Amino acid sequence: MSTVLATAAGLAFLLAAGALAPRWLTSLATLALANGLVSLGIVVMMRSGVVPFGQGLVFASGGYAAALLFNKAGITDMVLLSALGGAAASLVAAPFAPLLARYRGIFFAMLTLALSMVLYGLLMKTETLGGSDGFNVSRGTLFGWKPPDGAAHYTLWAVTSAIVCLLAGWVRIYCHSQRGLLSLGVRDNELRVEYLGTSVANIVAWNYLIAAALGGVGGALAVLALGHIDPNFSYWTTSGEFVFVAILAGHHSVVAVLASSFLLELVRSFSSAYFPNTWQLALGLFLLLVIRFLPDGLGALLVARRRPA
Repeated sequence: MSTVLATAAGLAFLLAAGALAPRWLTSLATLALANGLVSLGIVVMMRSGVVPFGQGLVFASGGYAAALLFNKAGITDMVLLSALGGAAASLVAAPFAPLLARYRGIFFAMLTLALSMVLYGLLMKTETLGGSDGFNVSRGTLFGWKPPDGAAHYTLWAVTSAIVCLLAGWVRIYCHSQRGLLSLGVRDNELRVEYLGTSVANIVAWNYLIAAALGGVGGALAVLALGHIDPNFSYWTTSGEFVFVAILAGHHSVVAVLASSFLLELVRSFSSAYFPNTWQLALGLFLLLVIRFLPDGLGALLVARRRPA
């Protein structure tokens, strides 16, 4: 019940904030929420002791699926495109889940990165998908209603906020479920979890599929926000940014992941405008400071505040 109330309160806050914020900030926050879903999937994986460096695979899969369905199949509903993007990413990731579940550490990270870069190479060479330039996507609809020009950006913000809050609430429930708590056991001591009669590989595989679905939904929402998609959705630097947000936030709080994603977009936007050649350096130094003084991420601050003195 507390999660439901928190989700409803969070959605109400986001809707009110979007109505009061300037348009540029709402657009930036929309993209931040979409990208935050991908990082949220990485956090789910981190709870089971592995970090995927190739979430660009599912991000691009969901984005391209939504864009193709929009342009080729005439499906323009934003909610439906988001759901189909998540489903497409899950289907792409499903064959690799049993294989990846057998690996840990740097091997897991590099395998996921390799899969992402394979997709990047295919997208670059496939002219029917726009090649290196990609292609554009027009404005979406909501249950058959096409918002006018003045309300289009807020409608997309409202839809994105609703989807992200719903999925974030579900992730929080999952993390506190039996399987979610066993994921922490897998991270701390795989052998003991196996002795309890639970398959470690099964937990890691399912967490990977959950992360894939979240990444696909994020990719579809990002395409709707940007109005364009290209192979860079699957490039290694894109995957690295998602990992950056996950490390910055830590695995303690869902809200911290979304806040960290917004912080990244804010820093990138202002730094690119005022320090176009050095903003990556500033971002790297900030991450080093967080790792040094908050090794459990920004979410640890929220957990600490909730604990009784």
